[in-house]
Formats: sequence, C-alpha cells, structure tokens
Amino acid sequence: MYHKWRVGVVIPARNEEDFIGKVLSNIPTFVDDVVVVNDGSTDSTEKVALEFSKEAYNLEIVQNNGQGVGSSIDRGHRKLLDISEKPFISVVMAGDGQMDPDDMEGLIQPIITGKADHCKGDRFIHPNNASNMPIIRKIASFILAFFTTLAAGQRISDPQCGYTATSYRIIESWNWDKSWKGYGYPNYWLINLAKMSWRITHVPVKSIYGSETSGIKNTSFFFTVGLMMAFQHHRRVFSKLFSKEINPHIIFSFTSYFIGWIAILPWTSTDLERTLVERGIPIYLMVLVSWTAAHIFDRLSVNVSKELKHNA
Repeated sequence: MYHKWRVGVVIPARNEEDFIGKVLSNIPTFVDDVVVVNDGSTDSTEKVALEFSKEAYNLEIVQNNGQGVGSSIDRGHRKLLDISEKPFISVVMAGDGQMDPDDMEGLIQPIITGKADHCKGDRFIHPNNASNMPIIRKIASFILAFFTTLAAGQRISDPQCGYTATSYRIIESWNWDKSWKGYGYPNYWLINLAKMSWRITHVPVKSIYGSETSGIKNTSFFFTVGLMMAFQHHRRVFSKLFSKEINPHIIFSFTSYFIGWIAILPWTSTDLERTLVERGIPIYLMVLVSWTAAHIFDRLSVNVSKELKHNA
C-alpha cells in the first residue's frame, strides 16, 4: 500500500530469462501485486519469475501466447482489476530491466495526489537526458514524439517510454476490445486518453540499456503505427466535433484544418487562396499556417475538455 492506494505492477515478458529475475528482485516494498504476463516465451522466463518472486507481494503469472506487447499489458491491467481492491494504481514495467524501480514512487505520486489519471515516464526530461540511448532510438523517438503530439493534442516528448502508472478509474472504463495490441501501444493510449479527457502528466525516469535487443522492425513499425495514429487522430477530433462536449476551440480547429486541405486539393480553391497567390504568397505557407492554427485550437480544446471532466 502507498498512502492508502494499492499498487500493482504489470510486467510483459517474452524470452526475458536473463532479466526478469533482477526486475522482480528489485520491486519496491510498497507494491502489493505483481502480474507477469508471459507472452509466448520459449525460454525459462516463467520458471525464473517463480524462483525470484518475493513474499512482499502477491505474484500472478498470466499466459498471453505471443499476441504482442500491447495485448500483454492489457491482460495485466485486467488481471489487476480482478485481484486488486480500489483504489489502486497499475504500473507497467518492462521485463528486460530497462526501467529503474527507484523511479516508481515518483511515477505514482501525481495519481496519489489527484493531479493526474495517467502518468508516464519521460527519459528526455531526466537529468541524464537519455544520454545512453542509442542514436537511432533518439531519432525515432523525436519523430514519433512530433506526430504523437499532433495526434493527442498535447505535448508528448517521449511517447515510446512504456514506464507508466494508470489509475483504476481508467482501467475499469477502458474499451479492451478496441485496444491496440502490438507495438505502438503507448501512442494509441495517449491519443485515446486525450479523446476521453483523462489527465496525463510526465515525470523524469532513467534510461537503462544493456544487452537486451528490440523486436521492432523499423520500416513496418513506422508504417503501421503511423497509419494507426493518423486514423486515431481524426477519430478523436471528429468524436469531439459531434459530441455533447463540443466547444468553440474544436470548431476553430476543424475549420483551420479544412482550409489547409482546400489549399492542397487541386480541384478546390477560395477567394482567400487566389488573393494570396496573386500577392506572391506560396500555397504551402497557407497550409502551414492553417494546420498550425488547427493544432493550437486542438490543444486548447483538449485542455477545456479535461477541465470540464474533472471540475464537474
């Protein structure tokens, strides 16, 4: 227990026999439940997990049969929903030892104090600033941060960090049937948390890298996750446009976004567009200004929705 909140840890693990023992041995003493989700491991991950479990917490092993990291985390969250008493927090830690257990207390604090519903680790605001992160991962993280920020309507600087803490209120209301099952899971959650007006905050966490390897194939990952984010972005915005929660900012955002598309599509034009062209102002500048305005109004809309939800 931590300040009258029960704390559970979800650990997705696939072939992590070299790391899972250390992860379990260093779980903080305030943790009550640990759920290791064995995602189709072909090594001794499950056996090692059982050997390194501690009496300080209740250990559950859940089988996921290789359905993906997102699916594994979902199973862990739902297991905690079954075994934990409310109020509880579900913390996600990787089974490869890349997350420092000493950071967990800071991760759950915003939820305990009522300042957030979902708190995620951010390696780039930590004092070491992810200095040991491989350069390819840094570049990929910056690209994904840019597009996730656009899709979620709020600033996200480290979307791929999976070290998160989530309030039971989100877990008991989440649509598990539509939840994203594979890589790109953090991006999907951030976009849909924004859609549902949950409060997201970020805390610094260390970046730890060793001999572990990533199963991500860069080309297919960027293509698949990019399409998913584009779809979820539009789904989020349109859901607000046609909901009871509609506010002026989302209307301004949609209008600005629409103006940008009018400027791009060859078979459409407006008096404003023709006037700008006559004055030597390039079309791409009009698009850039329109879509920047759309994002600013979108951010304002997201903030208003969060305030209305949590001040009601």
